[in-house]
Amino acid sequence: MTLIIVNKKYSNSLVWFRRDLRDYDHAALSHALQESHRVFCIFIFDKEILNALKNKEDRRVEFIWECVKELKERLIEKKSDLIVMHDLASNAISRVIDEFKIEAIYTNRDYEPKAIQRDEAIKNLAIKKNVVFYGFKDQVVFEENEILTALEKPYTVFTPYKNNYLKKLNQTTLPRFDVEPFIQNLAQFKSESLLTLKDMGFQITNLHEIKIHTGMTGGKLLVEDFKGRIALYKKTRDFPAIKGVSYLSVHLRFGTLSIRQLFRLALESFSEGSETWLNELIWREFYFQILFHRPDVGLGKAFKKEYELIPFENNPDYFKAWTEGKTGYPIVDAAMKQLNQTGFMHNRLRMITASFLVKDLLVDWRWGEAYFAEKLIDFDLSANNGGWQWAASTGCDAQPWFRIFNPVTQSLRFDPQGKFIKKYIPELSDFNGDEIHAPWLCQNFHKINYPQPIIDHASQRIKALALYKCSKT
Repeated sequence: MTLIIVNKKYSNSLVWFRRDLRDYDHAALSHALQESHRVFCIFIFDKEILNALKNKEDRRVEFIWECVKELKERLIEKKSDLIVMHDLASNAISRVIDEFKIEAIYTNRDYEPKAIQRDEAIKNLAIKKNVVFYGFKDQVVFEENEILTALEKPYTVFTPYKNNYLKKLNQTTLPRFDVEPFIQNLAQFKSESLLTLKDMGFQITNLHEIKIHTGMTGGKLLVEDFKGRIALYKKTRDFPAIKGVSYLSVHLRFGTLSIRQLFRLALESFSEGSETWLNELIWREFYFQILFHRPDVGLGKAFKKEYELIPFENNPDYFKAWTEGKTGYPIVDAAMKQLNQTGFMHNRLRMITASFLVKDLLVDWRWGEAYFAEKLIDFDLSANNGGWQWAASTGCDAQPWFRIFNPVTQSLRFDPQGKFIKKYIPELSDFNGDEIHAPWLCQNFHKINYPQPIIDHASQRIKALALYKCSKT
């Protein structure tokens, strides 16, 4: 469905790209092109965000830079350009408004607390300069208050949310925000060359070495690859040694793919796998609406207030061993090494490592949440927080507090041959069968350079249950 607007309201407009680094099916860009004679485009490497990143070899920054580079090249091919600035958002927007005599700003909405505050500040800045500020729904299918209970309250349990969501979901709710038919309204101008990572104080990472596909081109390649595997998604998605997941999360995070495009793919595939994947896309939006209605959870607060003050032991040595993949539990250590080396972690492993940190090592879930936020290339505040609070049993629709993953059982079930473990812990390559999941039980364990388990799961489980039971009462 193409939305066509015929009246031109503005001479010069500005489209501000953020989590939507593509030039197709783009709500803000489509509206701007239809309503304006000349549309300028901007991306801001926001100093307020970048200055807070301690690690200057950040794969996310390089991924964004690669996506911005491709977007700029695509706009240049269309005889336009992308203004790219490294500044505070308010400074950058103010300068561009003045330089190009901007009358309207078009953006796609962001639902994180800090982003909402930033956009409100920019909106106020625009008003002072007599500029109109528009925000559009683009990174989700249903936002904010569109899926509510019969009592007009936000859902806190996933299944009824999903059921209501599916009732509303049909092809008419998935419009295509076309860009190409109106592309002649892009402003024809030449901006400065793209600044480098070094210009912003960052360094090149191993992004290309580990073959992370970037930009719209990378997203398209991964979608085409997943189309051939989507029918098997339900059967393969929990096994990290198998190519079972979509690997699209980072592209959804930075909007190099359209969420509507992915929903169409799920709805049109008609398979057990696509139905399961659709469920995962809805989980993503469930966590978005939780964060929107409960911004405090993104600021370190437990969704379930009765678990706000669990007296975790917070042993710093345990936490350090967990971050370095040196706990002595192979599935946990292999997962953490995957995260540290690639910026990616398989979803099943995210659950296993989170449960292990909180309920085996008795370390506050917020420590793990912060570590993942620093390392994950697909880090998304709502999903990361939702996942950690699920594992810690402090969140909405969470894992019951008395259910604790056994790392050895999980390893046996989801990496039965130890293929994933051996990829990231080569010192265990000679262990076969069940040995690799609990190598400390083997006679030749002392001959290899791999740590003894830092805790006993059975003992820690008893302590975790007592900790939670006490906190609950």
